[in-house]
Amino acid sequence: MMQPSPIDAVMRTLADPTRRAVFERIARSDEISVADLTRGSGVTQSAISQHLRSLKQAGLIIDRAQGRNVFYRSEPKGLAPLFDWMSHYDVFWRERFADLRTLLKEIDP
Repeated sequence: MMQPSPIDAVMRTLADPTRRAVFERIARSDEISVADLTRGSGVTQSAISQHLRSLKQAGLIIDRAQGRNVFYRSEPKGLAPLFDWMSHYDVFWRERFADLRTLLKEIDP
């Protein structure tokens, strides 16, 4: 079976809204446990664990075991494929904003 490219893995993983919400909670925390992620999420611990597995496989999070608990934190390098992909559009948007700036100056000198 062919492995998905890194950008495909990141996009596919973050396409799920629940998984994206889990990732956002992890990214806003220094570290967070499964119990803390489950609390108030409206999602079962089993489902959270499945989402964590997907996020980890995509390289978006890392874990650290401490006794019976596992703590998760975001892995900034995991977003590199997404940043690389988006950088291709930097020139496009920069040109569009320059055009908009010119147009606004023409409308309201």
